[in-house]
Amino acid sequence: MAELTPYICVADSRAAIEWYRAHLGAEVVVDPIVMDDGHVGHCELAVDGARWMMSDAFESAGVAPPDPGRGNAVTLHLTVSDVDALCRRVHDAGATVDRAPEDNPPIGRLAVFHDPFGHRWFLNQPLPEHEPVPESLPEPD
Repeated sequence: MAELTPYICVADSRAAIEWYRAHLGAEVVVDPIVMDDGHVGHCELAVDGARWMMSDAFESAGVAPPDPGRGNAVTLHLTVSDVDALCRRVHDAGATVDRAPEDNPPIGRLAVFHDPFGHRWFLNQPLPEHEPVPESLPEPD
C-alpha cells in the first residue's frame, strides 16, 4: 500500500501544535521529540485520521519554514465535514482566508487559507450527491 504524508516545517512547533489543536481540531498522534537544543525534531498530528509530520527548522538539514516573501510550493489538502465552520474558526484565529467557501462542482465546497505559520491549506467538503434528473421520454405515438 502506498501512502504520502506531508512533513512540514514551522518556526515554532509548540505554538503550531497548539494552534492546529485549537483551531483545526488536530490531535497529536506522535508526541514531540525534543532535541538537545530544545527544538522540536519531530511530531505528528492528525485531523480525523489525515496525518502530517512537523518539525522546527533545521538549517543543517536544509529544512526551513515557508518564506512569506515567496509563494507556497505545496498546498495541504484537507477534506472536512463543514468547510464554512472550519473556515470561520481559522479566520477568527488569525489565518488569512485566500478564497472564501464556495461550491465548485464536481470538486465540492471549498476554501483556501494560509495559517499563521505560512502554510497554505485547501479545505474541501464533498457536495451531497444529487439524483440525476431523468431525461424526458418522447410521447408514444
